[in-house]
Amino acid sequence: MLQDQQLLRIPGPSPIPPSVQRAMSQPMIGHRGKETSAMLQEIAPGLKRVFGTKQDVAIITGSGTAGLEAAVVNTVKPGDEVLVIVTGAFGDRFTKICDAYNIKSHRLDVEWGQALQPADVKEFVQNHPEITAVFSTYCETSTGILNPIKELAAAVREVSDALIIVDGVSCVGGVATEMDDWGIDIMVTGSQKAFMLPAGLTFIAASERAWTTIESNPQRGFYLDLTKYRDNLLKDTTPFTPALSLLFGLQQVLQLLDAEGLEQVYARHTLMMNMTRAAFKALDIPLLTTDEDASPTVTAVKPEDFDAEAFRKVIKQEFGLTVAGGQQHLSGKIFRVGHMGYCSPADVLQTISLIEIGLVKVGKEIELGKGIAAAQQVYLQEGVLI
Repeated sequence: MLQDQQLLRIPGPSPIPPSVQRAMSQPMIGHRGKETSAMLQEIAPGLKRVFGTKQDVAIITGSGTAGLEAAVVNTVKPGDEVLVIVTGAFGDRFTKICDAYNIKSHRLDVEWGQALQPADVKEFVQNHPEITAVFSTYCETSTGILNPIKELAAAVREVSDALIIVDGVSCVGGVATEMDDWGIDIMVTGSQKAFMLPAGLTFIAASERAWTTIESNPQRGFYLDLTKYRDNLLKDTTPFTPALSLLFGLQQVLQLLDAEGLEQVYARHTLMMNMTRAAFKALDIPLLTTDEDASPTVTAVKPEDFDAEAFRKVIKQEFGLTVAGGQQHLSGKIFRVGHMGYCSPADVLQTISLIEIGLVKVGKEIELGKGIAAAQQVYLQEGVLI
């Protein structure tokens, strides 16, 4: 392989478009100057469209986990009781954040690889009226499932006033997100996934209901206090020094999303998911999730007759192709293929072709080209993207 050629197909960080890389290489400007204020003014409406909200979207310099922690520390306080729906490693992360703040968290564990059932959540909340917030992931990165958060919010609202707080880090920007219409109270995402940027920014929006709770919370932290971000956004600035180079890139990302059109962006991600899943099915390699639960941004594969880690090592050495491994108890048992952000059907076809060679190299008996043919057929059936 070429020394400088790396093919990154993991569920984040994702590849960065060349125009975004160029934008991020602009000369530095003053973060309190008019140029930065003008940039924030331009960025704001684009973020609102992606989130599906009329509320301002705060931009925090930090990883996606900073956004998750901000969601916790601003909306609940020590002694409160919350429900955390754990469908994988990142649902589990919400419980760890709550534990760090002495918040009593009830867990509703779902088998890894399956999406949550809104009826089960409704019943749990109904039986625990003291719960003030329900935490869930939208896409569970560790398993490649997409949780039905629209239906989740509707089910909880039928029996409780608990806030609906969602980790959308690995899918917002790649799947439809209608925060206001669906009744989501807090939505969080990060820069390094479908937003096609390096890690370092987290975005968070809150509903009017959430703001009422946040404003009455006496312990919102310091750096992560969302009221500071909201109040500074009204003045087209930030409470703390922003990551300006990433903001340059974000400005360009939003222009790219607008040029493609959000509906087309979401259709592209769904198409890439369908192509990827069809390829593995054609190769008789099991998938961790059902078609109904699958995420358009990442596909989890659970091989039965070859070693997942040996396979990952081969395609990395041969082609510079990186796919992700499993996490926690799925470590060594699955691998995950990212198809989000700066990724196209052409990239998927390349990835599947290299995967087929890697499978042969680790001794998996397949018919070369069978996965590619299945993916090509999906592409032809679902139509050429315009």
